[in-house]
Amino acid sequence: MLSICLFISVCSVATAQNSFKIKGIVLDANTLQPVEGANIIGDHLFAVSSSKGEFTIEDNKKQASSFTVSHVGYSTKEFTVIPKNTQERIKIYLKETSTVLNEVKIVGTYHNKDKETPMVTQTVTKKFLNNNRENSLMQTLSKIPGISTINIGSGQSKPVIRGLGFNRVAVVQNGIKHEAQQWGNDHGLEIDQQGIENIQIIKGPASLLFGSDAIAGVVHIQPNKVPLQNSFNGEVNILGESNNDLLGISAGISARKEKWFYRTRVTYRDYGDYKVPTTKINYENYVFELHNNNLRNTAGREANASVSIGYVDNTIKTETLFSNVNAKNGFFANAHGLEVRTSKIDYDTSNRDIDLPYHNVNHFKISNNTTVNTGNHVLHFDLGFQNNKREEHSEPIPHGYMPKPPNTKERVFTKNTYSLNARDAFNINNKHNVVVGVNLEHQKNTIGGWGFLIPEYSRFTAGAFGYNQYKINKNWHILAGARYDYGVLKTSAYNDWFRSTVKNEDNTTSQVYLLRAKNKTLDFKNISASFGVSHIKNNTTYKVNLGKSFRMPLANELASDGVNYHMYRFEKGNLDLKPEVAYQLDLDINHTKKQFSLGISPFLNLFENYIYLNPTSNYFETLQIYEYTQSKVFRIGGELSASTTVIKNLELAASAEYVYSRQTSGLKKDFTLPFSPPLSGLFSASYKIKDFSVFKTPAINADYRITAAQEDIVPPEQTTDGYNVLHMSFTSKLDNFKNSAPIDVRLKLNNVFNTTYYNHTSFYRLIDVPEAGRNISVSLTIPFK
Repeated sequence: MLSICLFISVCSVATAQNSFKIKGIVLDANTLQPVEGANIIGDHLFAVSSSKGEFTIEDNKKQASSFTVSHVGYSTKEFTVIPKNTQERIKIYLKETSTVLNEVKIVGTYHNKDKETPMVTQTVTKKFLNNNRENSLMQTLSKIPGISTINIGSGQSKPVIRGLGFNRVAVVQNGIKHEAQQWGNDHGLEIDQQGIENIQIIKGPASLLFGSDAIAGVVHIQPNKVPLQNSFNGEVNILGESNNDLLGISAGISARKEKWFYRTRVTYRDYGDYKVPTTKINYENYVFELHNNNLRNTAGREANASVSIGYVDNTIKTETLFSNVNAKNGFFANAHGLEVRTSKIDYDTSNRDIDLPYHNVNHFKISNNTTVNTGNHVLHFDLGFQNNKREEHSEPIPHGYMPKPPNTKERVFTKNTYSLNARDAFNINNKHNVVVGVNLEHQKNTIGGWGFLIPEYSRFTAGAFGYNQYKINKNWHILAGARYDYGVLKTSAYNDWFRSTVKNEDNTTSQVYLLRAKNKTLDFKNISASFGVSHIKNNTTYKVNLGKSFRMPLANELASDGVNYHMYRFEKGNLDLKPEVAYQLDLDINHTKKQFSLGISPFLNLFENYIYLNPTSNYFETLQIYEYTQSKVFRIGGELSASTTVIKNLELAASAEYVYSRQTSGLKKDFTLPFSPPLSGLFSASYKIKDFSVFKTPAINADYRITAAQEDIVPPEQTTDGYNVLHMSFTSKLDNFKNSAPIDVRLKLNNVFNTTYYNHTSFYRLIDVPEAGRNISVSLTIPFK
């Protein structure tokens, strides 16, 4: 736990009034830096620590005085000062509280602790993000039990919660659902992970709060804390990696006067092809040689920027954010169909070239979060606009069934999304905390390029919800709520840009522009509900939650009709698909003491009509046709975690996760689901070393991942072998500058033994590409004021 150390000097002043001056300084025990804004409150005595952490209280009384020290995010603690003629020094440690970071802000109540909420949630702090940062946000979060990723190269990934991903996991940033092209296997998550302070992860159905697309859980990137009054802070992050020769820099500042504040950040990353511990790739019985172990054409670059301005006073807090994320990434050349064998591009000329095929993505976002406190009601509004443009470029090749395309733009998707969330939180009495709200979202997705896969579409969704958190007593809490959603999806007709030969009923042939998609309007409606109970008994928290969630079918599931060369298959939608409906029972038991913690979170999940892409025996040219279909699915699994402090400087932790999935109807009855993660365990150790030279609070960390083989697959998916992989890191603070904050240093060694292994949820695993080899990374975080 992070703590604050308070040093207090009590000085006796020989005056006629026998006054005493209590002088002190508030410091962060980990960074040894001043903490501004701590309140020191006594009987008719009060002080606030300055920007240097210092404060002075003049006490004219001769008797003992009691004080309370408090700071946002920390537990309060009382202490007593007894005036003496000799100087005293008192140390008081304030431990970080879960009240702030674990507030269920997403549902509008600002005083409920995480342990009082029946849903299975986990808060990820800035400290965790900094100490475990990887090449993408979801790779950083994959250390958390129950969280895995679908990796696309070294710089992109998408979230998977308990074996479910794509549009079954909602990613929410500052109250607005992140809307990109998340339906595609090869589409990453366009979010700058630098500058994020805390994330709340909800495991299990969350449609009650977020509607469709939250059927498996939520990754909620919460707003950063408001800067302190009259403050100016900033940091520069520098990163270098050996595996893909990555160079990255990010700089952010935040400042506040009295009521107005602003934040801004810019990030740039440039990296080359990443290396894998093999020299050959076997794809569709073709062997591709790798030059210097480089996975050719996986280089990329990213440029991100954001700025926000806000206002806060006793009744209102509002912040408007403008952000833009731009990325250009190459695809492993041999993953884009076998025609690349005849390409004239020399992919091995340079490991930093971004040749064809590649994609270019730009995500622009405007959002506003406003909270109004009227006394009896807390009103919260989220407004958002997002523009996501994705271009996929590849060599213009006729592929045997069409003329040679006129350019390299294979596919272009442009999605505009408008969002509005409004909710009202109020207390009926000291027992009932009620929240009611609405969510509205409108999307328009246009297409371009010569390669058709999904049609243009528009989607409108509206939902209204309400729930009540009832406090039986301080140890028993109930959360119950319901939600109604309505959605409309309209797809537009599309004809090929070239003629194809078709056979007529009279055995003659004609040249026609094939119709790939029709004008179609579909509407969906659903009722979601949730009921849960939490019980706190001494150091143990018990939770049980039953929820019903749903998900609207996507345009690709309903109306796709084209070749997906990244997957080397023809995909065909199904306009008869029904919304997915899922029921889930979650249990959570967490026992925490000062030196030991143990938690277990099992779940049971039933899908009435799970949507998935099923391979058929039919072919389009030489490509196998996959069709979207539905089946009933039974899932069970959970997570187990434990941690302990063996000796003063040694902390040990272990976790395990497992998901069992089975289709109980349909064409693939008795098979599992695609991309089902295998049984996995993580063992971690952290040893704190004594300070030496300029290194303060140094620590050595080790993570050892043990993953079982995944032989439970759905054909034509391939099995993967089990593996063990070790990661190590060294973290410290570099304190060599007077009157300056120390520099955070992290030296990390991933895949220490250069192990060759296959992650079952990795995109490139489908074409026999192993995970990245050994990687040394060095990062520096330089704060300034």
